[in-house]
Amino acid sequence: MGASPRAMAPSRRKAREAALKSLYETDVAGHDPRAALEREIAEENLNAELAVFARTLLEGVLGHRRDIDKIIERAAPAWPASQLAAVDRNILRLAIREFFMDNLTPVSAAINEAVELAKKYGSDSSSKFINGVLGSVSARTEELTPRQEGD
Repeated sequence: MGASPRAMAPSRRKAREAALKSLYETDVAGHDPRAALEREIAEENLNAELAVFARTLLEGVLGHRRDIDKIIERAAPAWPASQLAAVDRNILRLAIREFFMDNLTPVSAAINEAVELAKKYGSDSSSKFINGVLGSVSARTEELTPRQEGD
């Protein structure tokens, strides 16, 4: 195992954390997600490359939220996205956006990052839940692909 992918993880993790905090703030307080992200980028002093990555994640979730939530609900039918804890819901949204919607990150890396975010920001059971749902999504990619419905 080489050191370079791991060396990048903490910095990209900061970008993921900024996007997660912005999505969470939007869910619980109704604030503008883009303004929240810009504030997080400034507070965390993210460099230009990480700021772009954080914005890409945020825009991808915002632009595909309905499809992503449908994927979550197909992978975890007992847990509608609207009933999940806001932290868990948004960690799932980010990870699915990262590896499923646009292949920004290899599946195993995106799942590992999501689990780490869940350990840091979620409840005691969040990391196992996140790992299980994302494992299901990655194993059932074809079946979970969003269907074109008359939205």
